[in-house]
Amino acid sequence: MDKQQLKARVAEALRARRADIEAVAKSIFAEPELGYKEVKTSAKVKALFDDLGLEYTEGWGLTGVKARMKGKGSKRTVAMVGELDAIVCRGHEAADPVTGAAHCCGHNIQIANMAAVAMALKDAGAMEYLGGDVVVFAVPAEEYVEIDYRSGLRADGKIRYLGGKQQIIAEGGFDDVDMAMQMHVDVRREEGNFACGGSCNGFIGKLIEYRGRAAHAAAAPDRGINALNACMLGVMGVNALRERFREEDVVRFHPIINSGGDLVNVVPDHVTMESYVRASNVSALKNYNEDINRALKAGAMALGAEAEIEDIPGYLPLRPDLAFRGILEENAKAVFGEKQVSPGEHSAGSTDMGDVSHLMPVVHPWIGCVDGVLHGANYVLSDPDAAYEKIPEVLASTIIDLLWDDAAAADKICREFKPVFTKETYCAFMDGIAKKE
Repeated sequence: MDKQQLKARVAEALRARRADIEAVAKSIFAEPELGYKEVKTSAKVKALFDDLGLEYTEGWGLTGVKARMKGKGSKRTVAMVGELDAIVCRGHEAADPVTGAAHCCGHNIQIANMAAVAMALKDAGAMEYLGGDVVVFAVPAEEYVEIDYRSGLRADGKIRYLGGKQQIIAEGGFDDVDMAMQMHVDVRREEGNFACGGSCNGFIGKLIEYRGRAAHAAAAPDRGINALNACMLGVMGVNALRERFREEDVVRFHPIINSGGDLVNVVPDHVTMESYVRASNVSALKNYNEDINRALKAGAMALGAEAEIEDIPGYLPLRPDLAFRGILEENAKAVFGEKQVSPGEHSAGSTDMGDVSHLMPVVHPWIGCVDGVLHGANYVLSDPDAAYEKIPEVLASTIIDLLWDDAAAADKICREFKPVFTKETYCAFMDGIAKKE
């Protein structure tokens, strides 16, 4: 059998499995769970692997599940990644009424694509023709939410990092993987609907606490120190910095006030705020974060209040491997048509797949198959054929290209890749970001 015949057999297997693939996505969509809490979703993945006869390990990042499909040789290993967690979107019609969790991030479709690739490779008997292994890896906690809860897990020693792939890197879950790929849904476009994977921002997480002095807000405001005013001055200080933000650094600062006071008749003496500082590269991320911390502290200094800033390791910028992306792009053109395929643009958003991309070659395509707004209440799947047949065909075909001929293409990409970090230097770098001042 030649390579094109194997791709055709895998595509046929995908079509035969369409109902099963769709059932995976719908089941996960119906029971959304937030990061590091994906117990039901993890159980569904384990049941899927059991049905496929795949041996797996579990507990990666608390809820992650990892299975390996062995090729005729094991020269290189490609990971097909899917994310278990949902986002908070209480306005979505499918949101959990208690937690507000909803899969308007499309992670249920990611898991379905991961499952589809595993089903098709297994049903088509593809692994006996491939010179490398495929790891199918369901990972937790990509959405960087519930920072207080996750900080509690970290304080209890249950996790080291707030992001799921970060945690799994530290645990050694990617030690036996050479390169990794995953997909993400996007809003449909007329052209360039399959974006093969642009870069994206990284970020540092921040918890800011302002402390002032309480007093009667009407009778004795002169005896108080207004922590809310200190907070607002700090934000205004950051706003004054924005003219210094270089366009190419794609800087973002978007805070929320978690607690702005207790009673309207009392001068607020304790205010908490949460934010990210985002930028397109690691150097800019560190430099702008220092500037922003200075501005936030200046708001407190102006009023005689105190400010404590806790910096928490966020995600590193995503660096797609261009050679890897080139193979993906050719397969996308074969399935979607040339006009529907583009390299992809830089995104100001962030993903912990960026952290993985600093250790190994990575691709992260965005494919239009939904309408509405990502993370929005009007999010809806609008192109199930793309979501459940076309996209997994592209991903599976890319894996075949990588691992065909004794994994020659994968081996070349991995040999030419220059990692920024090892696991050890990565953990040291991320731990160095964490500080209070």
